[in-house]
Amino acid sequence: MGREFDRRAAILLAGAGLGIAATAFGQEDVRPKVNNPRATDGDSKFEPDWDEYLTVTVGNEHADINGKDDKAIQAAVDYVGRIGKGTVHLLPGKFTLRNSIYLPSRIRLLGSGEDTVVTKFASHSANISEDSDWYDQEITFEPGHQFRVGDAVFIQATNSSNGVQENIKRMLVARQGNRFKLNDGLRKNIWLSGKPKGTSVFPLLTSEFTEDVIIEDLVLDGNGKNNVNMNGNYGGAIFLQDCNRYAIRGVTTTNYNGDGISFQICHDVVVENCKSYANANLGVHPGSGSQRPLIRNNRLYDNEIGIFWCWGVRYGLAKSNYINNNSNYGISIGHCDTDNVMVDNDVINSGKVGILFRDDTRGKDFWANRNVISNNRIINSGSDNGVAIKLEGQTKDTQVFGNVIKDDRGAAKRIGIEVSASVGNVRMQDNKIEGVLTKVVDNRK
Repeated sequence: MGREFDRRAAILLAGAGLGIAATAFGQEDVRPKVNNPRATDGDSKFEPDWDEYLTVTVGNEHADINGKDDKAIQAAVDYVGRIGKGTVHLLPGKFTLRNSIYLPSRIRLLGSGEDTVVTKFASHSANISEDSDWYDQEITFEPGHQFRVGDAVFIQATNSSNGVQENIKRMLVARQGNRFKLNDGLRKNIWLSGKPKGTSVFPLLTSEFTEDVIIEDLVLDGNGKNNVNMNGNYGGAIFLQDCNRYAIRGVTTTNYNGDGISFQICHDVVVENCKSYANANLGVHPGSGSQRPLIRNNRLYDNEIGIFWCWGVRYGLAKSNYINNNSNYGISIGHCDTDNVMVDNDVINSGKVGILFRDDTRGKDFWANRNVISNNRIINSGSDNGVAIKLEGQTKDTQVFGNVIKDDRGAAKRIGIEVSASVGNVRMQDNKIEGVLTKVVDNRK
């Protein structure tokens, strides 16, 4: 009787359109579909499709918040973040920062296209003049340091125990003479034996442990000629760490002495219809551990590398990007970067190699496996001995098909596709190669 009742109940529920599978009742973990959600306290998964959220404007004048620096933008961002969701709209104008803009979850930062320029002042450095232990929350600079309360500071020192470079990003929140309190503890020893210093470099836009953010339609100019380099594992015009579901659209990142866009251990990041050019290092840097990045319809040029797949980047798609005149590589992929697709990209005038599969000999299987290179146009790669596509190390299960590889500068010693002796299975099919001395060099033979 009980089983018959369960069966009849399942049929009735399915017929009512409640989404319960019409199999043995209770055997399927399928819940009723949410058709008409209400705003319910604590429920972040389902909400009504509201017509309007709060928008706060920021501008040099005639805005809700008027200003020309990070304080004005951050005030608006924090206000909207406190409410829970909304837009900060940067009006036309120039904003010069002394600190990063820290983005909270569920915010849209919207510019006014090329008329909104966010930049930073020239960097300066100062030696740290007193020892600070790992549990301290303060540092002391030598006189003449130029730092102010509210500034970002990038602290660097050599670890006296193991010789490793320590890198710490903090904000100066209080001052007594040359002595500054930090917004957070050091958590690393900053001793004079490690020759510590502080430098006023920082990402223009940054965030950690946030989600569901949109950045749109603005220019980020890093003032690179007047700033020292900031490593892409710590900074960039945009730098994200441990974030989820970011969409970066219609944004220009340029002149940053480092990376244009860098995100580390960030998942489902979308970068589309952006320009990242004339940055000292990487155009777009999907960083270590990032899953499912989508890099689409961007213009990445005049950098060191156009797209740099870092470590353990998986299930990503780079599609329909214009990647031109990057001084080292158009695209570089390596350590544990698996199951990614690069399709329909124009990779032109790369300084060394158009698309490089890096070697990494430090582990059992640290190579870029099961990646697809399809229907790209790879033109004029490297100097006289340049290579359009180069597979190194023990990379395996790679598919390279339907690509157009061309060089119109004369054959010289140039190679279309080069495969190192230790590389595993590669499918090479229907690639059109012309203008090079050797179409394919397969050193496995």
